[in-house]
Amino acid sequence: MTWSEMQPLLEQACWDTLYMVGWSALIAVVGGLPLGVLLVLTDRGGVLQNLVVNKVVGQIVNIARSMPFIILMVALISFTRWVVGTTIGPEAAIVPLAVGAIPFFARLVETAVREVDGGLVEAVQSMGGSTWTVVRKVLLPEALPSLISSATTTVVALIGYSAMAGTVGAGGLGDLAIRYGYQRFETELMWITVAILAVVISIIQFAGDFAARALSHRGRSSAASWLRPARAPKRAEEPGPVAKVAEAPEAH
Repeated sequence: MTWSEMQPLLEQACWDTLYMVGWSALIAVVGGLPLGVLLVLTDRGGVLQNLVVNKVVGQIVNIARSMPFIILMVALISFTRWVVGTTIGPEAAIVPLAVGAIPFFARLVETAVREVDGGLVEAVQSMGGSTWTVVRKVLLPEALPSLISSATTTVVALIGYSAMAGTVGAGGLGDLAIRYGYQRFETELMWITVAILAVVISIIQFAGDFAARALSHRGRSSAASWLRPARAPKRAEEPGPVAKVAEAPEAH
């Protein structure tokens, strides 16, 4: 196969992979972020301590994480058809990719948020801050570098999942490598696909690490700024007795 024949195939496969990974990563962040924060808030000693809710949610997350992705795709065939109307193609692959990534990212969020200093949370509560204030002013800003790293890890994992999804007709680079590199013995095309995946993953990992380092070295956090007590204005010093005597008018 010549390069002119491979180029359009590679371009379409790259677009399909980015399409699948982009949408599934967005859904995973939107769904996994509140789920991970909820696991921290409802845990023992949390702001919203509720062990029953914590155990139920944690068990659901564990079950979803323990299921291999190939089995998950097969198990969600009916649900995928109901959501997008088909079980093949990039659109269909987004459903199992997102469902598999949400619990994965939720556990990473839980780990990141647990690293936040509990003293900051207690300080906000002592000042009358609500649960939403604790989450918005302390937990998320302080855990932001770790959350960026967690999102990077999730995106990299999704790229690997998307390659596996190619084995069942989801499209993308994985599908291209299976159909042409393996079934048609186009070894050169398969290695080009592997190289593209390696480059894409390296770029994403570098960007995520750079963003996490930049955020971890930022100035005083918003939580610390919010907790900083306002300085009381200095009162004008009253003149002492000597000054008062000096200022008193002379008697005539």
